[in-house]
Amino acid sequence: MPSFKIDTSTAVVFVATAPTPKLVNKQTKEQAVDRETGAFLSTVGLLISDEGEGNLYQVTVPETGIPDGLNPGTPVSVVGLKARDWENTFNGQTRHGISFRAAAIVAGA
Repeated sequence: MPSFKIDTSTAVVFVATAPTPKLVNKQTKEQAVDRETGAFLSTVGLLISDEGEGNLYQVTVPETGIPDGLNPGTPVSVVGLKARDWENTFNGQTRHGISFRAAAIVAGA
């Protein structure tokens, strides 16, 4: 499925939730890995506010693109933010949504 670039150049972005490992399997605690680089993936909650509207996004980022000490409230900028729609069927239930991915997060925007 195609992904779409999201322009955050005019937005104010803050960390809402600290990075947590993105898991492939919650029972075994196996962490997701970037297919291209082999880097482990984490999820960061970001509050993105632009044109008078603010939204919370859960963004997947390679651990190599996350600076140390990224805590809630930290102002950041997002590098290479993209959105992608997804759909899957499990046990007869179809689910769908939009996932967000970034190449890196830079503190102190």
